[in-house]
Amino acid sequence: MFDMDETLVETNFANFLSYKSAIQKSLGIVFAIPYNPNQRFTRETLKETFPDISSVTTDKIVHLKNQYFNDHLSLTSLIKPSVDILKKFAPTNKTILVTNCREERAISTLQYHALNHLFSFMFFHQEKDNGKNNKFEYALSSLNISAVSVIVFENDPKEIEAALFCGIPRTNIIIC
Repeated sequence: MFDMDETLVETNFANFLSYKSAIQKSLGIVFAIPYNPNQRFTRETLKETFPDISSVTTDKIVHLKNQYFNDHLSLTSLIKPSVDILKKFAPTNKTILVTNCREERAISTLQYHALNHLFSFMFFHQEKDNGKNNKFEYALSSLNISAVSVIVFENDPKEIEAALFCGIPRTNIIIC
């Protein structure tokens, strides 16, 4: 099981620029917060940065961010060690994309980097439960596979905890 953002593909800068464009378009302001390569700009960061914006405006900004992302695909890059493992094992193993990324953005990113053909199955952000469900649990139950039979490649500490929560052994989690 492979995560995409910051595990297979470096997307933080493109994500930041996409948010910047969406904020400027939605709020009509110049977004002057500097890029922090050590922190992914997320919906939560948006709410912290602009605590008074409504949930409707937040949703509009996130929607626009997803539209603008393709404009910045050329600023994404492969994370070679993880991609090398994926390419090595994809021909002889079931490889599963398990990402919180929305399907359209994930597919366009994978196609841009010619990775889409390497996955046996793909699981994307789930709209139900407000996206708060465990992506690993969802993939495991959908495929009816045992948690102890998978190896996970993941970079996000919260998602690593989610993998552990659904029974994936710590020894089966490769931190990227």
